[in-house]
Amino acid sequence: MMSVATQLGFDAATIGFILRWFHVLFGITWIGHLYFFNFVNGPFAKTMDADTKKKVVPELMPRALWWFRWGAMGTFLTGVAMLGILSMTDPFYFKDAAGQFQGRAGWVLMGALFGTIMWFNVWFIIWPIQRKLIGWLKAGEKNPDADKLTRKAFLASRANTYLSGPMLFAMLASVNFAGYFGPVAIGLALVLGFGAIHGFIGRSGKVSTAV
Repeated sequence: MMSVATQLGFDAATIGFILRWFHVLFGITWIGHLYFFNFVNGPFAKTMDADTKKKVVPELMPRALWWFRWGAMGTFLTGVAMLGILSMTDPFYFKDAAGQFQGRAGWVLMGALFGTIMWFNVWFIIWPIQRKLIGWLKAGEKNPDADKLTRKAFLASRANTYLSGPMLFAMLASVNFAGYFGPVAIGLALVLGFGAIHGFIGRSGKVSTAV
């Protein structure tokens, strides 16, 4: 007797597609907010005085950080699930019949490594610090650790922004550049990824507010 999942067409390929769709959806939510923080909100925050920050930050940041951190979590969990399905359903995804490592798997693992580092930074550095900073701002407290923690969160966020470039390159390369995984190709991904993000960051502080 056919299972409900089989009757609905939910084979491994279908489940993999649905997971991939959610993975992209969560990823857009996460990385979109990451770029908002680094390319838009960062330069804007420098223009606010203390009174404006007290009004804007408690209303804006908790909302933005909710989508940011849960987008990261959704991306991470669907990514893990996708890797699990690949390892169980495609015995030759990571290595071919001759035992040679597959280039597409290399790109996926490179993207997964960078994505995992970014996820860790969100949940164990950026979010815990931002929760403290927002709480102190709401309470009108001036904590002596605020400047140090602000700097730490900034560096973690900036690191994630730079990592996002080669991470996205690797994810796309697993389909479009699968046969060229190696030192040269990895170097190209790093140069293009870091270079593009560096250019965006440099431009972010120069964008005009004129309409």
